[in-house]
Amino acid sequence: MKYQPGSEFFDEMYTPDGQVRPHYQGLLDYMDRLGIPEFQRRHGLLDVAFRNQGITFTVYGDSKGTERTFPFDPVPRIIPASEWAYVEAGMTQRVRALNAFLNDVYSEAQILGDGVIPGELVYTSGHFRREVHGVTPPGGLYTHIVGTDLIRDEKGEYLVLEDNLRSPSGVSYLLSNRDAMRRIYPKMFEGQGVRSVQHYATVLLALLQSVSPRDNGTVVVLTPGMYNSAYFEHAYLAQQMGVELVEGRDLFVDAGRVWMRTTGGRRQVDVIYRRIDDDFLDPLAFRRDSALGVSGLVDVYRQGRVAIANAIGTGVADDKAVYAYVPDMIRYYLNETPILNNVPTFLGTDPDHLQHILDNAANMVIKAVGEAGGYGMLIGPSASEQEVQEFLVKVKANPRDFIGQPVVGLSRHPTFYPDSGGFEGAHIDLRPYILCGTDDVTIVPGGLTRVALRRGSLVVNSSQGGGSKDTWVLDHDGPVTPQGLSQMMHGDARQAHQGGPDPVYDPAVGSEDGGWEASEPEAGATAEPRPTQSQEQPGSGSQTQRQSLSQSSDTPPPSPGGQSYQQELEKDELEGPETQEGEK
Repeated sequence: MKYQPGSEFFDEMYTPDGQVRPHYQGLLDYMDRLGIPEFQRRHGLLDVAFRNQGITFTVYGDSKGTERTFPFDPVPRIIPASEWAYVEAGMTQRVRALNAFLNDVYSEAQILGDGVIPGELVYTSGHFRREVHGVTPPGGLYTHIVGTDLIRDEKGEYLVLEDNLRSPSGVSYLLSNRDAMRRIYPKMFEGQGVRSVQHYATVLLALLQSVSPRDNGTVVVLTPGMYNSAYFEHAYLAQQMGVELVEGRDLFVDAGRVWMRTTGGRRQVDVIYRRIDDDFLDPLAFRRDSALGVSGLVDVYRQGRVAIANAIGTGVADDKAVYAYVPDMIRYYLNETPILNNVPTFLGTDPDHLQHILDNAANMVIKAVGEAGGYGMLIGPSASEQEVQEFLVKVKANPRDFIGQPVVGLSRHPTFYPDSGGFEGAHIDLRPYILCGTDDVTIVPGGLTRVALRRGSLVVNSSQGGGSKDTWVLDHDGPVTPQGLSQMMHGDARQAHQGGPDPVYDPAVGSEDGGWEASEPEAGATAEPRPTQSQEQPGSGSQTQRQSLSQSSDTPPPSPGGQSYQQELEKDELEGPETQEGEK
């Protein structure tokens, strides 16, 4: 792999002297064996596969059309075991402190009374919900699903960029990326010791069921509808968990309970995994013009007859101004030293900080505290003088709504650019997904690595031209292959995928469907990952079964003829592909 890592930014794959990092050695060997032409051919198949599956996102206000395929780069980001253990410990510590903070500010607010965090900062947050003050959610859990954004600075240190606690998105792309990679590049995984991510839906469903007010409660996913930017994810997660995907019009409140309309009559709903902001959840409690929510839902929630994940009001903890105090929360509630540091942050509410922002705007990143997705942000070094001055007018008018941070040189990773047919460095971040139960915290090994595909850009958001990568967490630090991994790749792990027909990538298939065919001739089959045997009855599997899901590798399942994907592609990788129309 020809690639110039440079020295200005931390490079994930290479050391400053140009040596490959040990945990990337296996990937480099594979890429050299495969060759650029074959790698590029398969790269083209990925886009076809995503388009056929409908793996898309929406960009609001885009004149070229709202829905597009999620950009994906097939050079995986790799994290060794020891490095991941450090990140995992830091994120676990952080979410526990955030949950303690939310329980506190919606009850006694001791942290405010002790002066650790200014009360004005919390009570003036646009996401603080007085309507649920004094309401304790089931199990005291506010933060069921968390997506924490991490970056690495020029020295390679992991820093927390922000916390996403309301309804963090992107996990469906994480799962779809892995599923596509193990089909189109199956030999890439061989001997690597990559930990699985496919247990996410099983753990998520078990978590949601654990907070149900009734035994064996009914779980639903509440979506704003098909025009929402993350609708693919809403439908994907509902399908993976085997629960209903509903809109507000499908639910109603009667007799102090929430019900779902079905063809067989009404059915009581106990847990709502909502993908709708607080403002639109209940027109009787929040925005009266909302047509997306359920009238009376908040009243049922107050009575403890329905659980909502994430809990109403969690947004106050991912306010970008409150974010600056998370290290203080960790010391206050846990009496521990923070493992992961924040990016240095200047608050518009502090007069000295505000003056620093105004004086150094051209060299800073200034963010609106309530925005997400790369919106409401100024990157000073990339902006014109006029743009900086226009943005500062907003800052001066509403200082509470803005923070400032120094420009951090995000780490870079080799990324394939089809237009040049080569590899170049692109800036990346990482969003791990954290599931918080009453007794334990589960973190999917890896997360969604977002990549700034626009050359030189530091903005990784998909709405701003970013894409994603598969993220590997290894069960070792490399480069030695762990003993017994070969058996896991070729033997026992394969059994976990025999719960149903699975789509097969076959280079011999014509280009019309991009080289995908179903393992059974069933119309409309897609390439979404299938539940494993222990997933088909969520929550019923043993602890051993769940551990095997989290530790085993994502090995491609067998094809109809009894051969694995790896066997089908082995000859193709050794001898080179046959030319096929439409697959150039």
